[in-house]
Amino acid sequence: MQTQVAIIGAGPSGLLLGQLLNQAGIANVILERQTADYVLGRIRAGVLEQGTVNLLREAGVSERLDREGLFHEGVELAFDGRRVRVDLKHLTGGSTVTVYGQTEVTRDLMDARTRSGAPSVYGVANVQLHDLKGGEPWVTYEKDGEVYRIDCDYIAGCDGFHGVSRQTIPAETLTTYERVYPFGWLGLLSDTPPVNHELIYAHHPRGFALCSQRSETRSRYYLQVPLAENVEHWSDERFWGELRSRLPDDVSSHLVTGPSLEKSIAPLRSFVVEPIQYGKLFLVGDAAHIVPPTGATGLNLAASDVNTLYRILLKVYREGRTDLLERYSPIALRRIWKAERLSWFMTSLLHEFPDADGFSRRIQQTDCDYFTSTEAELKTIAENYVGLPYEAIE
Repeated sequence: MQTQVAIIGAGPSGLLLGQLLNQAGIANVILERQTADYVLGRIRAGVLEQGTVNLLREAGVSERLDREGLFHEGVELAFDGRRVRVDLKHLTGGSTVTVYGQTEVTRDLMDARTRSGAPSVYGVANVQLHDLKGGEPWVTYEKDGEVYRIDCDYIAGCDGFHGVSRQTIPAETLTTYERVYPFGWLGLLSDTPPVNHELIYAHHPRGFALCSQRSETRSRYYLQVPLAENVEHWSDERFWGELRSRLPDDVSSHLVTGPSLEKSIAPLRSFVVEPIQYGKLFLVGDAAHIVPPTGATGLNLAASDVNTLYRILLKVYREGRTDLLERYSPIALRRIWKAERLSWFMTSLLHEFPDADGFSRRIQQTDCDYFTSTEAELKTIAENYVGLPYEAIE
């Protein structure tokens, strides 16, 4: 098989890149080791930055998003028994965030790809990337006992943290930056109305809590728990009781509880590799970086990578600007590190750290007061939360 861009991974970043390339007339093939149902079954992020929404609209997959998404003009921080609203729209000059689950984004992109007729191959095994530094890279994979080959111009590694793309790059050419946090998030999904019309990030001496949502009738809640905690030890009753204890009284009194649809614990880590390009292989999304979910930047950062790579490839194929290819990594990394900083900042601000001494706790308390005391500091939070502008490709 011959194509222009081989995309490894059919998560939202791979599908979004494929959709944008399809619209531009750039041929591409997507390979995915899991089944389509498995990919759709992943319960992930639900807050979309303004730039991500704009990119989905440009890709022609926003009809359901525009109809069903919940557009939020603010977000709340709760600590020391008080609530502070960050007025995103006012502080950023009109930008907002949209609550629309990653599962729904993936479904919309899958449906668009099916309509386009562009090839996607699910359930592949033993994917290998070849001749990345040469003139014409190629990919091999196995499917139903047969070995297949795809010849291409470029490869986009959108296959996540554990995928083959980053692992193919020689380890000695990469620099890894990582921070593992001593706690995780216990998440619960339920068909109950959200406790608040906007997200609430709460700091409490018992640990962090987040009140999020997927729709007006489906809620997503999180609790900070020790890293070694076992999800089987958390009944629904225990979860709801602990959540109530960490929320301000005027919030917990409105909490509607119900049976959990899904419950899981996710560890928190910050992770970046540099560079995120090796020859004609470009790492996108979780293959290149992981952020704690506190800043709601994971899916959005993947969309940012997609935007950068797509704009570069557009100029390569339309204008012959192959000189731009080497700029992918530095351009993407500038925004990656800013998003990493936001997630690190909010994680440090709102969580209880088991080894924190008295000085560190007082600094944390002072930061909570400082960053919510003036419009200038709230604006810094708001501008980062709605998403920093994409860098132009010129």
